[in-house]
Amino acid sequence: MRPDQPDRPDRPDPPVRPDTAEPAPVPRVGVVVIGYNDRAHVADAVRSALAQGPAVAEVVAVDDRSTDGSAELLDRLAADEPRLRVVRLRENSGGCGTPRNTGIDAVTTPYVMFLDSDDVLPSGAVDALLAAATGAHAEVASGLCVRRELPSGREQPWQAPLYTAHTTLPHPSQRPRLVHDTLCVNKLYRTDFLREHGIRFPEGRFLYEDIVFTARVLAAGPRIALVPDRVYVWHVRRSAERLSLSLDREHIGNWQARVEACAQAYDILLSSGQKELARAVRAKFLDHEVRMYARELGLRDVHYQRAWWAHTREYLAHYEAPDWELNPTAAGRVLARVVLESPEPRDLPRLRELAARPARLLPPYARTPDGVPVWSADLPQVTLAPYLTGPVAALPLAVDAALEPRARASLLRLRLHEMYGRVAEGSPREVDVEWVSRDDERTRGRTTVPLAPSGTDSWSAKLPVDLATLGAGTWDLQLTVHFADGTQREVTAHALTGAGRLRRRAVPSARHGVLLVQPYATHSGALAVRVATGVRGVVQVLRGRLRRLLR
Repeated sequence: MRPDQPDRPDRPDPPVRPDTAEPAPVPRVGVVVIGYNDRAHVADAVRSALAQGPAVAEVVAVDDRSTDGSAELLDRLAADEPRLRVVRLRENSGGCGTPRNTGIDAVTTPYVMFLDSDDVLPSGAVDALLAAATGAHAEVASGLCVRRELPSGREQPWQAPLYTAHTTLPHPSQRPRLVHDTLCVNKLYRTDFLREHGIRFPEGRFLYEDIVFTARVLAAGPRIALVPDRVYVWHVRRSAERLSLSLDREHIGNWQARVEACAQAYDILLSSGQKELARAVRAKFLDHEVRMYARELGLRDVHYQRAWWAHTREYLAHYEAPDWELNPTAAGRVLARVVLESPEPRDLPRLRELAARPARLLPPYARTPDGVPVWSADLPQVTLAPYLTGPVAALPLAVDAALEPRARASLLRLRLHEMYGRVAEGSPREVDVEWVSRDDERTRGRTTVPLAPSGTDSWSAKLPVDLATLGAGTWDLQLTVHFADGTQREVTAHALTGAGRLRRRAVPSARHGVLLVQPYATHSGALAVRVATGVRGVVQVLRGRLRRLLR
């Protein structure tokens, strides 16, 4: 389908599965590994590419003029591996785009994929993508990426709804959600497709080059094969001395670069005739980019907050009416409307809660004189009317939570707020409570308690929490509210502050001798708790606190 043709319904071709696909010709794939001053990890990345087997004809390692011995290490690896070639740039480019473009120019294989020096390819990744690409005669094959938090090892799938089954899309317009997967590294590309269409990354120091590159790929209208296989492991090292470009969000330049990348993606798709995909990019900006940065606004100083607010308003001013109509109950849309309609930063704590995942809309629940739900009495142009008609299970429910550490059983208090009469309409019955480990996703203390009416505007519950059973670590509170008709809503809880509620406390424990407990609010305002067990655990925490104070 040409870009100027109307989009067809989202009805993909019959799935192409590995057992029915054409045998994958080998060797046909070149893997471009890029790195800069990453001697500690680049060898693991290269070895993970070479370990893919005979399907990988060559690995092109592009060193961005490292000064830490990375290039020399790669040269030693290449001396023993004929499939590995090392290309060293004459000057450091300052970004990821130039090294990847150099790799595109250097590969001699029919297919190419990209790998960052601090990540790895899981076993079988290339075979899965190549089988899908050749079996579906697709220019692009894409699979599941997982974000692995280090050192904990906790994994989170990236854009998992796209990768539930083997699927062939004759044109990207059949799946607008593709614009959400802006990564270039979990995909296999036909090399001549990239070259024929002149698809390249932005050169030099351009943050979020993946966003622009992905838009250029989609604008060319490739046939795309999706596979449910895990094909890329994205390592997230938040404690590293040098954060990756995408994680270093403390300076306003990072947000400006992100907005610029999203703006270019929109322009690229719109100019290619992909209006629906272009609008999907703008919808994603509201639901992903705006929410992610709004959650962190409270961590920044006043100068950053004002600069972020002004730059965001300037960009949102270009939105047209249809850009706001996609998913009118989305939290990002409401949040962005507040920003657009307000000349100065306001309501940051409440916006942070709305930006959480899942969203929490805290009171007050204002109305206009004629009864229309609005953000606040002094901002009536930001309407919340769509919440009156959407399903109850999709509401941004607000639950307050307070944890009271005690010597025996600690106490957790919950309060579910009414929201324009919709919560009562659903008749909340009970809530599932569980604690999820931040380190390894273990769950503890799963229990169900009834929700009892508390006045006319809320429902409450309380239950004991055995912190000794939770054990050492950081634990996130996860809730599921059940309604009378059988529907349910997964939520997190707003951490109540004040009156010493989030103070660190030592409590005696029959199992561990002593527990050091600190309820706290996450960046998005949700309740979590840190637990240290035993005298040794308590001492480690106190030593860590002392070191931070001395710094």
